[in-house]
Amino acid sequence: MKKRNFSAEFKRESAQLVVDQNYTVADAAKAMDAGLSTMTRWVKQLRDARQGKTPEASPITPEQIEIRELRKKLQRIEMENEI
Repeated sequence: MKKRNFSAEFKRESAQLVVDQNYTVADAAKAMDAGLSTMTRWVKQLRDARQGKTPEASPITPEQIEIRELRKKLQRIEMENEI
């Protein structure tokens, strides 16, 4: 079987299903067509990154999280206004 390469964005969004949207790891893996152990690793990496534990990623500060959430909210509101 050929090894698939997933983008960093895809990995993050997949892990966010578990961390932020309360999917089970198995459900998220199935929904995103990824392996169970792969999804488990992505979830661990996301949780570690948010706690500043990963050496390759700088810690996500509460301000950065707030900015990201506000940007998503703004994008959603702008889309609603277009309709």
